[in-house]
Amino acid sequence: MITPDYCVTMARYNQWQNDALLDQVKVMSDADLRQDRGAFFGSIFGTMNHILWGDLLWLHRLDPSIEAPNLEVSHLEATKTPTEWAAERFRVDGIIREWARRLKSIDLTGDIVWFSKFYQKEFHHPKTLCITHMFNHQTHHRGQIHAMLTAAGQKTIDTDLIFMPES
Repeated sequence: MITPDYCVTMARYNQWQNDALLDQVKVMSDADLRQDRGAFFGSIFGTMNHILWGDLLWLHRLDPSIEAPNLEVSHLEATKTPTEWAAERFRVDGIIREWARRLKSIDLTGDIVWFSKFYQKEFHHPKTLCITHMFNHQTHHRGQIHAMLTAAGQKTIDTDLIFMPES
């Protein structure tokens, strides 16, 4: 279904898009970032935190040596300020890139099993599906942020994967 190279590419894409998002966040007021915009997670900042929290949760499921997010804290409050978010986002993007860089084909085999407190049941899914989901989840919710930023009058960068700069 996927390869280690796919994971490296998607990790690069994730960081590229998050870096661009950080540029937007820097020019917006805290009130604008926290304004309820009718999105699934309410605000731009709430959605940013949801993505960050979800990344850590999926990384931990994929590699238990990676620390899980604090499950006692709401995913919408994973960080308290945009500055804290930026530092944590930078750290987590580095973890994602390093995790992807180390992957071998054998690491993509088998299933992941976890218990969801939200659904109150155990899940079993192929690792490849879970990895694809992690990257798709990031992209999906950043698309929501992109729409909120556009509606707020911010100029956003292109989000097309094929236009990602080489690095």
